[in-house]
Amino acid sequence: MTHLNGTLVLGIGNLLRSDDGLGVHAIQSLQHDARVTVGAHAGVMLLDGGTQGLSLMAHISGFTRLLVIDAVDVGEAPGTLVRFEGTALDGLPGKASVHQLGFADLIIAMKLLGESPAEVVVLGAQPLSTDWGAELTPRLQQAFPLLLDVVLEQLETWAN
Repeated sequence: MTHLNGTLVLGIGNLLRSDDGLGVHAIQSLQHDARVTVGAHAGVMLLDGGTQGLSLMAHISGFTRLLVIDAVDVGEAPGTLVRFEGTALDGLPGKASVHQLGFADLIIAMKLLGESPAEVVVLGAQPLSTDWGAELTPRLQQAFPLLLDVVLEQLETWAN
């Protein structure tokens, strides 16, 4: 499937592991956010990637821009927003969540196959807990609106 000049916003995570569900919660919110114009005409697609890892390659292939939303453990204070792009993606931590290794492998595999989008940005927040639980911790709940604003700013930058 070809998505020329399209942008994929991919939320990854596990809704049953507290803050690890950040990316999926973000996609669910963006699907109901009037500020997000999605669809074929807007060139933006939203995808709940869950914990699929390498199997996401078929969904990402063909997009020009990829914006990933995830909980990323970088050793900062819980709720701290993080951003990775360009060569910084090569340094994504490997034990940030139950699916992190799968996502790091996905990025490497796409590069090796020449399928990587021209622009990849990972936006997220430092989790407090990835223990069992269906809700974000209060720290991430507090950071969540700001994270969504940063996602929308990135989409606006790409639209211009």
